[in-house]
Amino acid sequence: MSNLTIRQLRYFEALSRHRHFGRAAEACAISQPALSIQMKELEAMLGAPLIERGARQLRLSELGEALAVRARDILRAVDEIEDLARASHGTFSGRLRIGVIPTVAPYLLPGLIQHLAAAYPELDAIPRETVTQTLVRDLLEGRLDLAIVALPISEPTLREAPLFQEEFVLVRPEADAALPPPSAANLREMRLLLLEEGHCFRDQALSFCKLSNAPPRDLMEGSSLSTLVQMVGVGIGVTLIPEMAVAVETASAPVCVTRLEAPRPTRTLGMVWRKSSPLVEHLERIAEQVRLFGERREPLA
Repeated sequence: MSNLTIRQLRYFEALSRHRHFGRAAEACAISQPALSIQMKELEAMLGAPLIERGARQLRLSELGEALAVRARDILRAVDEIEDLARASHGTFSGRLRIGVIPTVAPYLLPGLIQHLAAAYPELDAIPRETVTQTLVRDLLEGRLDLAIVALPISEPTLREAPLFQEEFVLVRPEADAALPPPSAANLREMRLLLLEEGHCFRDQALSFCKLSNAPPRDLMEGSSLSTLVQMVGVGIGVTLIPEMAVAVETASAPVCVTRLEAPRPTRTLGMVWRKSSPLVEHLERIAEQVRLFGERREPLA
């Protein structure tokens, strides 16, 4: 075997992750026929099939599954060599792959990216928005440099740096503005609108209402905070949203926002990264920049 390239490993790793030629080609920024040719060349080089091409679903062969694991390790090591070189420079430059959970990204990212651009002019911030479980997996597999999530994550190979706390607030129809805030027990009796499963914010809201083990039968789900707030606006129920989302999500809906009674529900947002990353010192400074940016946010009156 000769001439096996890092590029081929990247293409194969993307295919093993997406299990779809079209999506893998898009992730690699090449055409689908070009990706197919590269995979056939890799199989010919190895002298054995890596992919089982079905009519509807792509599967990896036994060799393909084993190679996928090793390819991720190799690519992570290659990226860390590049990071070692970047860490040796006086200024932090090049790409910075940032993962952010969906209940933070729309409200924090636009201003944060501008803030980082001013603080690090040579840095190319590349954001990705997805749920915590996917962010943690991508961090561990070297596809992200850092992630902004709700803490704790409790993954021993990741460093957690708390940034700031924020409250959850209650969003009700505008007609309910004069009503006193309900207790957690009262919320359990209301039609509660929450994010669909997979979002950590959903779990935090259910925990506050002490509904983690038995969500109410009339609980309704949405795919975004925007959807939930608009549903509240037409009288379908009530919802909880993080304080940072209030200005954006309530601007175009006939709703009212109420702080809950003490002890008020909160979450701690933090930045996480691999303890083994060669960029640790730079990431510590990035965390401080994010912390400073978060502290400048206007609090809810």
